[in-house]
Amino acid sequence: MSATSVPCSVGHGLSVSIVVYKPDPALLAQTLASLAAACALARAKYPEFAVNLCLIDNGGLPDMAAELAALSAHGVVHTIISGHGNVGYGRGHNLAIQQAASRYHLVLNPDIDMEEHALVVALDFFADHPEVGLLSPCIDDGEGQIQYLCRRYPTVFDLFVRGFLPSSVRTLFARRLARYEMRDLINEHDILWDPPIVSGCFMLFRTEVLKKLAGFDDRYFLYFEDYDLSLRTHGAARIAYAPSVRVMHHGGGAARKGYQHIRMFSASAFKFFNRFGWKWV
Repeated sequence: MSATSVPCSVGHGLSVSIVVYKPDPALLAQTLASLAAACALARAKYPEFAVNLCLIDNGGLPDMAAELAALSAHGVVHTIISGHGNVGYGRGHNLAIQQAASRYHLVLNPDIDMEEHALVVALDFFADHPEVGLLSPCIDDGEGQIQYLCRRYPTVFDLFVRGFLPSSVRTLFARRLARYEMRDLINEHDILWDPPIVSGCFMLFRTEVLKKLAGFDDRYFLYFEDYDLSLRTHGAARIAYAPSVRVMHHGGGAARKGYQHIRMFSASAFKFFNRFGWKWV
């Protein structure tokens, strides 16, 4: 593994980890550009607030020199960790989490665009709510529609319907899926306290809480590591869905990514239910 000599986080500010494996260069560029803009506003309000990005290269990292230079121009120190191979999503983030010495740590997907004020609003939310250890934002799909990525505890049938059935058939289970996706409680205006599960595409932690939990369980190669971490977080701190923090997510389901993703999804689901308990229907 190779990296620069700069630590992955400094002072009492923010550390950010992004794990990539053959990412879409355009989406990653957008993610880094939106992060730069959000960091610029955060540092304008809090000039002493240090920000450090760890880009974990699980393979196929494209040339992001221009985007990383833009981050540096806004005072964001960056580190690339590479040479370890494709160790999986959670274990990749753990490479950064283990080194983190920040007050807050952001687990960020390479397909997330942050609204410009997202970090400022999130930092203010943490200041107002010291009991919160994990913040989840309002996530939209780029067309003005909320992505309902907070979850109640799943059943095997919920996951099968949502992940693998064609849309024409999923409509028959709309009420069931709406309950699983917490559509009765999630909106663009109201804080939701302690949703059981939140999405790993954007998880903003108090670093002390994340370290207490030892980060992700790296036995999950891909999928369900965020479910696992969410459920464990409830034992250490409160979780808040804060819709005033807004991001855009470009993502898709496992079934639409081919057989390998279906296999990984199923293997991780098996690990998850074995640990936390099986619910079939």
